[in-house]
Amino acid sequence: MILPVDRYVLASKRANTQRSYASALKHFEQQWGGLLPASTAQVAAYLAAYADTLSPNTLQVRLAALAQWHLARGFVDPTKDPLIRQVLKGIRTLHPSQEVQAEPLPLRVLENCIAWLEAEAAQAVAVGDARRLLRCQRDRALILLGFWRAFRSEELCRLEVPFIQAHRGEGMTIFLPWSKADRDNQGRSYSTPALKRLCPVDAYLDWLATASISDGPVFRGIDRWGRLSAQALHPYSIGHILRHALIRAGAEGELYSSHSLRRGFASWASASGWDQKSLMSYVGWRDAKSALRYVEARPDFSSL
Repeated sequence: MILPVDRYVLASKRANTQRSYASALKHFEQQWGGLLPASTAQVAAYLAAYADTLSPNTLQVRLAALAQWHLARGFVDPTKDPLIRQVLKGIRTLHPSQEVQAEPLPLRVLENCIAWLEAEAAQAVAVGDARRLLRCQRDRALILLGFWRAFRSEELCRLEVPFIQAHRGEGMTIFLPWSKADRDNQGRSYSTPALKRLCPVDAYLDWLATASISDGPVFRGIDRWGRLSAQALHPYSIGHILRHALIRAGAEGELYSSHSLRRGFASWASASGWDQKSLMSYVGWRDAKSALRYVEARPDFSSL
């Protein structure tokens, strides 16, 4: 039985974080054979055991899970010992790893993909293929909104119709009750303008009209018979949907992931002359370092 207090404590933690921490603790106990509560020496030995197979970032998540487990139960946190910092530093020295970033989606590739989806939708209407029409309209809205609003995959999957106001030729306002950057769950509203081409507002309204959606999640699964799910898409499915559409449109879809939409917009905005403050405000970045990770540097050697 979950007590009322426990219910709210669980709600305060991100679902992805809960799953990640649970997986980390399972790995520590069952796969490696560690015991909880753990000593500093035991945690250091665990790090050393997986130093050459797990990335430093993954090891950091494992440490965070162990720290949370100990603190929640009143035990001394063994991960804060100076020995752990020394072991991590040594791991980064002996096992350097390069951070892999998603390839930004270029505007020309986006244009080709949307043109293909619109052509497919028109053909689906001509032959009466309701399932194909649903998929094309959903994917078009998802990709355009993901690009122009620079949303993460989990944010796209948490969009709810009651929290969105959209008007053709004007724009749309989207409210997200919480996001990855919104640690206090204060919620934030995002505005998106209507565009003359590749318009996310038109794509969103076309999708709602085609799917007859008036409540609940915006982006949902569609089964093999063309039936619309009542549940939102899983964040892991966004990358698959994007790559599938790109490949069908003739692009090298394997190069891109769901994060390519976010990086693609940041690169486009930077190349279009947006200053860093405007880009950070629009996307929702609070840290300049976060913004710089998404923007492609373009050294100019044209004068040589």
